[in-house]
Amino acid sequence: MSYVGDGRTTHFAETMEGTLRLDSGGSRERGLRLDLRVDAHHLVRPLGSTTADVTGRVRISGWADDPHASGRMLIAPLARGRIDYQVRFMARDGHAYVLEGHKSPTWRNPLRSMTFLPVRLRPAEAAGAEGASVASGGEGVLRFRLRALPGFLASWRFPAASDAAGAHDSVRPGRLNVWYSTFSDPVTGTGYWFHHELVRPVDGDPYTHGWAAVYPPGTSPVIERFGPHPLGGDPSSGFDAVAAGAPGFHSPAALATARRLRGSAGRLAWDLEVSAGSAALHTFPRLAWRRRLLPAVHVVPQVRARCSGSVRLDGRSLPVADALGAGARIVGRGNAHRWAWLHADLDDDTVLEVVAAVSTLPLLRRLPPLVFLRLRRAGRDWPRGDWRSALGVCGAGRFTARPELPTWSVQGRAGGHRITVRVHLPAERRTAVAYTDPDGSGATCHNSERADVHVRLEQRSAGRWRTERVWDVRGTAHAEVGLR
Repeated sequence: MSYVGDGRTTHFAETMEGTLRLDSGGSRERGLRLDLRVDAHHLVRPLGSTTADVTGRVRISGWADDPHASGRMLIAPLARGRIDYQVRFMARDGHAYVLEGHKSPTWRNPLRSMTFLPVRLRPAEAAGAEGASVASGGEGVLRFRLRALPGFLASWRFPAASDAAGAHDSVRPGRLNVWYSTFSDPVTGTGYWFHHELVRPVDGDPYTHGWAAVYPPGTSPVIERFGPHPLGGDPSSGFDAVAAGAPGFHSPAALATARRLRGSAGRLAWDLEVSAGSAALHTFPRLAWRRRLLPAVHVVPQVRARCSGSVRLDGRSLPVADALGAGARIVGRGNAHRWAWLHADLDDDTVLEVVAAVSTLPLLRRLPPLVFLRLRRAGRDWPRGDWRSALGVCGAGRFTARPELPTWSVQGRAGGHRITVRVHLPAERRTAVAYTDPDGSGATCHNSERADVHVRLEQRSAGRWRTERVWDVRGTAHAEVGLR
């Protein structure tokens, strides 16, 4: 059974089958089947908590067949560790009953905990004068059959993009929007980092702030902050780029759009023109970015971007001509519990982007980092599937990472290739920046726009791994490690 959504809600259909033993029916087990349609009036987020309406059909062999059953469902598999069902229906005895079920997803046995639903039957109301004819209740178990998985996945319908990923993502409290750009000047070797944030705290008024940093060779990096500036006013004002329909970041101190970076902060001032060199790179899966399915999502709209103009440090001009880099976006609830990031232009035709992060959610905090890796060569992205580097559903095993200082690494394989990445952030070439999440918690980002990276790409051939390509980039990789 499938259901087509109306563009404003999330819909999906689920069928489960099993057995039920009535308390008044001795040891006899009756067949039980639920065909449910679930309607949530906003986007269902696996890492959040959602209450949804349930309608459908309840069938209990020889005892009930109600095609107009209804109820409620709580969907909070990670945030609260539970998925609850409550379905009210009419039995053939003319009385109303409630079927209640509860799943407790666990990492030890995820398949069983997500496909088995213990249920209990109870009368919907007091028995009254005809109580003798009302069953006292019952217990049973329902199972989600894996053969029904294709139909279940095909039944999902999400809100329209304008509802799921539009202006409201910036308007709601507890959200963070980030625009950042990083470049390396090919003549001087200087690295640049421009970071802009629109923050809507859980408690307090929204504001904009950010910083700019310069990483000259042979001397210590310079970093200067701007803001915070109160956002205030109508959320569709010029500051809120998504709502206003003018993509970019706007504040009294800085501007960041697809074609322009301009601003001033302390000892630094900059005015730069930007042009993108290739199509956007989806570090995270496209669906996660469009529907905000994760606590935070990342995309690189400007890949192999070129930057030209001027940066002034203490009144002295630092010409920037055809500097190579990228412009990226982050949207979510805040920073990860621990993370590592890399952007590296490995050669004239190859770009590597890596994000490895550990969630701040208590249930996920003890898990190893989730790795999103994209290698673009000659216009083609590897791994080919959006989710492959994170979930390891291809070949033999997922990607792994160790976010550490001064060196962190990533290893993994997909589609007949294996990659090893080693990133080094020398102490004299990096800065430590304090981050504040919308909920008020803090983190420290250790960033270098003059990092070193060593990459080895291997191919499986005749049962052996053979080196296909090696890149050794010195002083032009952009990388960071975030710690709490």
